[in-house]
Amino acid sequence: MIEKIKELPENMIGFKTAGHVVKGDVDFVKSEVRLLIDETPKLNYLLFFDNSPTDFTLGAWLHESLLSIKNITKWTRAAIVTDCQRMINFTKVFNTIMPGEFKGFKKEDYMLAVDWTSEKIDLD
Repeated sequence: MIEKIKELPENMIGFKTAGHVVKGDVDFVKSEVRLLIDETPKLNYLLFFDNSPTDFTLGAWLHESLLSIKNITKWTRAAIVTDCQRMINFTKVFNTIMPGEFKGFKKEDYMLAVDWTSEKIDLD
């Protein structure tokens, strides 16, 4: 399941994953992202994993990847919030090959991730 995170700054969008995630969940994310992109030239995106990456079906992962590629010119900042160190490390690698900035954060640093994603602060 994927839920939209409410009460975020207006210049960003965020989602929280929990339990088993399927293609239909990612379709919901894509439609919400499309609405944001229609309103702003930037895509500031936060994804909070409250589950394991193994809870995503292959179809969900493929759709999430297509979301990244389809909106490649819009990415400004994207934060992955998780306690999975492998995902944080992958995000560092992803940052070197994609336009925009991508950072991984531990769950305990959620508010830091929100501030960074919304461009309130810069981090090195």
